[in-house]
Amino acid sequence: MVYKNIFFSLSLIIIISFLSWTSFVLFRPQDTKPLNVDNRPDALMENVTALILDKQGKPKLKVITPKLVHFPSGDTTRFTSPQLTLYRHSPKPWFITSQYAKASQGIENIDFWDHVIIHHAADENNPATIIKTSMLTVFPNKNLAQTTQHITMTQPSLVVKAIGMHANLKTGDIKLLSQARGEYVPSS
Repeated sequence: MVYKNIFFSLSLIIIISFLSWTSFVLFRPQDTKPLNVDNRPDALMENVTALILDKQGKPKLKVITPKLVHFPSGDTTRFTSPQLTLYRHSPKPWFITSQYAKASQGIENIDFWDHVIIHHAADENNPATIIKTSMLTVFPNKNLAQTTQHITMTQPSLVVKAIGMHANLKTGDIKLLSQARGEYVPSS
């Protein structure tokens, strides 16, 4: 009989302990930390074509992208497979494509990465130019582009490889930063 009471008491203690632990686990207060609202997007758009005009109402910038996600933190926008057209005074604009891009502070600077190609057709002052690199930062309001990565620049009869460049997209001047090597390729 004493063993029955001890067994019953131990069983009761184990059951009460298990129920207490289960209640604590299931009904404990959840973390009440506020969500970091800055990391959540506030806009998502698909199949976007956006044209930005200057103060005179002339095209300044055009962005085409299958997907755009905007975040309020830092006024940043992420693009998938963007196609950027940067208009300038010349009738021939610059075109920039990549797999991904991110615009910060509105369109103060746009970082492109993964298979970046920047090009423009020949005009009265500059030959047709195609530049390939892995990363590129463009400053649309200043008409500048730069990278510290390897580049390959192709112009008629010329292929140049270098590390890094600064490009003035308004004038077409391109400054290669280091290890520039050119190869003359005669036209057929």
